[in-house]
Amino acid sequence: MMDLIVIPILALLAATAVTVARIRNLWAAVMFTGIYSFLSASWMLILDAPDVAFTEAAVGAGITTILMLATLSLTPRRHRKSGRLSSEDFEERPSKSPLVPLLIVTITGCALVYGTFDMPHFGDPNAPIQVYPQPSFVEKSQPDMHGLPNVVTAVLASYRGYDTLGETAVIFTAGIAVLLILRKNTDDQGTSESQSVTGENA
Repeated sequence: MMDLIVIPILALLAATAVTVARIRNLWAAVMFTGIYSFLSASWMLILDAPDVAFTEAAVGAGITTILMLATLSLTPRRHRKSGRLSSEDFEERPSKSPLVPLLIVTITGCALVYGTFDMPHFGDPNAPIQVYPQPSFVEKSQPDMHGLPNVVTAVLASYRGYDTLGETAVIFTAGIAVLLILRKNTDDQGTSESQSVTGENA
C-alpha cells in the first residue's frame, strides 16, 4: 500500500526536476522548484519524518519561493549580449513608502519575542526536554552504538545519520556553487579588462 503512494511521488519528483532543468521561463522554473519542495515534504512525511517535512515545506516551498519571486521582480527584463548591466536595463518603479514593510517587520519581531516568553531558560535542569527524555534513546544508545556514552552523538551519528549526511551534502554543494559563481565573475572581469587593454594598445 505504501508503494502505491511513494512510487507516484518519486515519479513526480523526477519529472519536476527534469522540467526545472529544461524550462527557459524563470518564473515557471521558480514555481516548479516550489512544487518540487512540496513533493519532497510529502515524501518525507510518508517516511515518518514530520520535522524534516515541516522544514522543507516552510523553507523550500514557502520562504525560498517568495525570495526567488522577489528577486525576479528586481531583475532586468532585457539582456545585453556583452553581459554587462546598466541603469537603462532596469525598469523605473515608483518609490514606495518604507512604512508598510517596517510595520510588518516590527509586528513579526514582536510576535517572535512574545513567543519566547513561554520558553524555559537556557540550561534550565527542570525544562521538559531535560526531565522527560525519550527513554528509548537512553536505553538503546549504548547497545546500538557499541557502548558510546554520549546520547547526543548516538542520535546524530546513528539514528539521524542520513539526515546529518544530507545536511552536510547540501552545505557542501552550496559552498561549491558559490565558489564557482565567484570564480566565473572574476574570470569574466579579467577577460574584459584584457580586451580593453588590447583595444587601447591597438
